[in-house]
This record gives sequence, structure tokens and C-alpha cells, in this order.
Amino acid sequence: MEPSGLRTPCSLLALVLLSALVLTPTLAIEVYTDREVYGTAGSRVTLSCSFWSSEWISDDISVTWHYQPDHSREMYSIVHFAKGLSSIDAGIFKDRIEWVGSPKWKDASIVVHNLELTDNGTFTCDVKNPPDVVGKSSYVHLQVQEKGPARAGLILGIIIAVALALVIVVTILILLIRYCWLRRKARVQRELSALERGKLHKAKDSSKRSSRQTPILYAMLDQTRGKSSEKKAKGGIGDSRKDRK
Repeated sequence: MEPSGLRTPCSLLALVLLSALVLTPTLAIEVYTDREVYGTAGSRVTLSCSFWSSEWISDDISVTWHYQPDHSREMYSIVHFAKGLSSIDAGIFKDRIEWVGSPKWKDASIVVHNLELTDNGTFTCDVKNPPDVVGKSSYVHLQVQEKGPARAGLILGIIIAVALALVIVVTILILLIRYCWLRRKARVQRELSALERGKLHKAKDSSKRSSRQTPILYAMLDQTRGKSSEKKAKGGIGDSRKDRK
């Protein structure tokens, strides 16, 4: 038999290891979805769901989608994925739901086709990846609208775009007209200034010519005056001689 003193430490060590394994905290799986998704009646919409797990993606991973209509407390299971296969529950969304997720890529999304106004409600995505099974589900609210508002919004957007385009075109035309007017005005001013400079130049030339011709005219006048005075003097001498005779 072993001494009781050796048996006690071994028992304590086993108890510590067992408690460590049992009490080791596990990380909770986290699921993410949009909070609100809008769709149009008759179209389709994708309800995205992704997740994060601290464990490797196992073959036992499972995904479940639930649906709760607005103004109702009842919840319906609509999609279930397990063991690599997806199953669509017949009911409200019969032949209108498609599984498009890929758990290996941490994607658990679905597509709802041919939306109806009665599809408004809350969709819940729940993912389990054993042994990581602790975590909260994530929900997304679907709001289906009629086609009328969408078309009205499209028409309004087109009208606004056309109005903005017209404003831009008119602004460009105004700027071009103003540019051409300013350019023409500058050209006219240059021509007028050139004409004024030409007139001033001609006036200066004429003044110079007149200043040059003035002494010549005075000299010619002096010569004519001298000649006339000489003629008068000669005429006076001739008259005096005649008187003497």
C-alpha cells in the first residue's frame, strides 16, 4: 500500500486539472446581420448573415433562420442548414427562399424572391459551431414597399438630374457669352486706342511740318517785300528824273 501522504498530493493535482478543464471559459460565437433591409414588391432581397467563432468550422455546424411577421408573436422556422445540406420549410415562403450561404467562409445568408407586402417582419439568424454553441442570435427587419413610390422616386431623381443639367448648360452659355463680350470689348478698346495714337502721331507730324515750313514762308515773304520795295524805289527815281526833264 502507498502511504497516505503520497496519495493526497496526487489527488489534489487531479482535482486542480479537472477544475481547470471544467471552469475554462469558452468564447461565445458572434453573429452579425443588418438591422434594416428594404425591398420592393415583386423583386428579391438578400438577407446577409455572417459569424465569428473561436473554433474551427466543424462539420457539425448548423444555421437556422426564423421569421416573425409584424404585429404577430408567432415565430416560424424557414431555413435550416446542417451536415452540409440546407432545407427550406414549406409555408409562408414556399418556393421563394434560397440558401446562398457558405459556412466555410462564415457566411449564412439567404435570398427572398418575389417579395410581397405581407413579408414585412423580423428574420433571425442563429449559428451553432460545436463546441462553440454559446452566443446570441442576430436579427434583421425587412420592410417591403410598393413599386409606386420607387418609380416616383426614380422619376423625381430624373427630373432633378435634368434640371441640374439645364442649369449647368445655361451657366456655361452665360459664361461663354460674357467671355466673348469682354473679348470683343477689349478688341474695340485696342482699336480705339490705336486710332487715337495714330491721330496724335499725325498731329505731331503736321505740327513739325508746319514748324519747319514757317521760316521758309517768312523768308519768302521777306524776299517779296524786298523786291516790291526795290521796284518802288526804282519807280520813284524814274519819276524824279522825268520831273527834272
